[in-house]
Amino acid sequence: MNETQRWYALHTKARHEFIASGELREKGIETFLPSIKRISQWKDRKKVVAFPLFPGYLFVHISLRSDEFLTALRARGVVTFISLEKGIPTPLAAEEISSLRGMIESGQDIDIYPQLREGTQVRVRKGPLVGAVGTLVRKEDNYVFAVNIEILGRSVGVKIYPDDLEEA
Repeated sequence: MNETQRWYALHTKARHEFIASGELREKGIETFLPSIKRISQWKDRKKVVAFPLFPGYLFVHISLRSDEFLTALRARGVVTFISLEKGIPTPLAAEEISSLRGMIESGQDIDIYPQLREGTQVRVRKGPLVGAVGTLVRKEDNYVFAVNIEILGRSVGVKIYPDDLEEA
């Protein structure tokens, strides 16, 4: 393994993760597309289908050479590299990829949780409360979406899945 190689996240077009990953592998670039298998049901049948764990994203292991970056960007379905600083792809910690691989290979059920902390202002992004803004609270083993009515000095809350929330 080349010591200058690092892991980077690529953003892909919707439902192009497997296409982009396959094309990148054909071009000699190591990819990691974490996926989970779920049963999909149609009217006439059920089938086990692989779904990307992070829809719209995949990981590539490349060196800092510009030709590898360009090859990755030119692959079918690839939109851009993920970067914290405009124009400079941000490398991921190798431990994150290693840990994620271990979780996938363990065969355990995996759930995705947004990186939200207790007390964070959140917005509900799906379900019957879509668009509502409140605070994330943890009560025992559950997450609670709480709305504070300041003038009354009261809050109301409902149990909620963290995956249904985003930072407000």
